[in-house]
Amino acid sequence: MSDRYISIEGIARRYPKAGGGTTTVFEDLWFSMRKGEFVCVIGHSGCGKTTVLNILNGLDAPDDGAAIVDGRAIEGPSLDRAVIFQGHSLLPWRSVLGNVAYAVAARHRDWPRAKVTAHAMAFIEKVGLKGSELKKPSELSGGMKQRVGIARALSIEPKMMLMDEPFSALDALTRGTLQDEVRRICLETGQTAFMITHDVDEAIYLADRIVLMTNGPQAMIAEIVENPLPRDRIRSEVHHHRDYYAIRNHLIDFLVVRSKSFRDDIPEGYDRRHPPIVRPGADGPGPDAGRKAA
Repeated sequence: MSDRYISIEGIARRYPKAGGGTTTVFEDLWFSMRKGEFVCVIGHSGCGKTTVLNILNGLDAPDDGAAIVDGRAIEGPSLDRAVIFQGHSLLPWRSVLGNVAYAVAARHRDWPRAKVTAHAMAFIEKVGLKGSELKKPSELSGGMKQRVGIARALSIEPKMMLMDEPFSALDALTRGTLQDEVRRICLETGQTAFMITHDVDEAIYLADRIVLMTNGPQAMIAEIVENPLPRDRIRSEVHHHRDYYAIRNHLIDFLVVRSKSFRDDIPEGYDRRHPPIVRPGADGPGPDAGRKAA
């Protein structure tokens, strides 16, 4: 895998205050992602997670720095990047097939209708909705609607899939099922994914690496956690892994304590450009604890 397929390089975002001056959400943020990697970002509300996602999808622009995908700076929205939102955001007058085919046709304008339909159906089947392709969104459950959103995003075969808490509004059973589907599809297709979540267990189950952001304003990337669990994970066995509670406790400790205090007690040698990489586990932090991010 390429070490710098997606690269955030010194980005900052500031907003004017009502009475004058500016609020700095974050500044001098650096991190990179490998091709085919699944990265989750965790931090309290207000730290700028969604702002980073919007910069990556081209709906917002940084005040400083740049976001780069596959060697090209992001300069607006592109079909190279697909977004799955908290809400399904489906076109209510179109069927399941119509919603997915609409995205495929936008991506491949020269394709004949039959090829667009066949391609859309392949991804509808991937998310388990074969047989429901002619239903309208009003005929679908919340989980089924979100499956359509996932199929639509995957069908354009983007270089990067961006997810803004896509499962947060679903019941626990449906959420778990869709997490399983997303992880399976990403592994099968080699999809690169960037996801915002507040759910520690969701991050542990889905992510290869987890980016920890301190509280905003003036948020920082405190560290990048490498997930010690194997890439091929079985939900019913994850909590039995010897390193599961080590990484879970590490993340919760960050959210409860260090996310608030990190900026006032920055560790010696901390470098914004190369946030520390840590790997919690049964054998302790290991040799990666002192390694810097590329």
